[in-house]
Amino acid sequence: MTEIKQTMGWKEWGLLIILSIVWGGSFFFVGVAVKVLPPFTIVALRVTIAAVALNLLVPAMGHRMPTSGKTWLAFLGMGLLNNAVPFSLIVWGQIYIASGLASILNATTPFFTVVVAHFFLSDEKLSGRRLIGVIIGIAGVAIMIGLQALDGLGGGNYALLAQLAIIGATVSYAFSGVYGRRFSGMGLAPIVVATGQLTAASALLIPIALIVDQPWNLAMPSLNVWGSIIGLALVSTSLAYIIYFRILAVAGATNLLLVTLLVPVSAILLGTTVLGERLEPRHFVGMGLLAIGLVIIDGRLLTLFKSEESIS
Repeated sequence: MTEIKQTMGWKEWGLLIILSIVWGGSFFFVGVAVKVLPPFTIVALRVTIAAVALNLLVPAMGHRMPTSGKTWLAFLGMGLLNNAVPFSLIVWGQIYIASGLASILNATTPFFTVVVAHFFLSDEKLSGRRLIGVIIGIAGVAIMIGLQALDGLGGGNYALLAQLAIIGATVSYAFSGVYGRRFSGMGLAPIVVATGQLTAASALLIPIALIVDQPWNLAMPSLNVWGSIIGLALVSTSLAYIIYFRILAVAGATNLLLVTLLVPVSAILLGTTVLGERLEPRHFVGMGLLAIGLVIIDGRLLTLFKSEESIS
């Protein structure tokens, strides 16, 4: 078993930055595709193409997919919570809000994960420090959404509903993190779990996309849109999972939390330079509070300061 590095080296930091760019790119790819294709079609294509790619990769890496019905039922639950629900909510949300804002709101995932884990996992209770971090993070979300967004809610304020949809996606991710703990005792390689959940998500989403979107009635997308779909599936999903599990194996889950601070950077840069999106100052203030809250939850920077004070 590979020893987990509590302090990441240059190689691990490099992988983390690459992962943040890859995941940040997903908001850009969706921002391009959602102008032409309906949400369920985009998500179904994303998970199906990614599932096919990973199913080809699994035997090449010397693994085999399980045949147990119980295991595939677990994959189905994970595919629902970690792929089908959050991907669909994020894509729908990006119809009405900028990709950069969607990525910032998506960075709230660790805060909801801490809260959900407190209620469902006996070994991850909410400490005072983590509670402070969660409160600061929620304050950041409140600033980003703003009280003015509540005006005219009954009259169809889709921007507010879109922001709430992204928050709903992060809650689903939080539950998937807790649900995914069950795979640790199954003896499955992480790439097999990723492949299984994407395959199960494909089985869920293909019928929904066919019934709801009726894609055969849609105009043929341009090459730019197809390029975005391929990038979303192969780069921001398949490749992202490979990098994700590599970092998880050598640096651990706690270090992986840091990627949520980096993803909005690449998403905002792509959104502003390519899509011409603009964010308001309150969005950056909110992102700053999210960063502070996550640093408090993570705790290592505070520990470092305490160590330096004791030395001096």
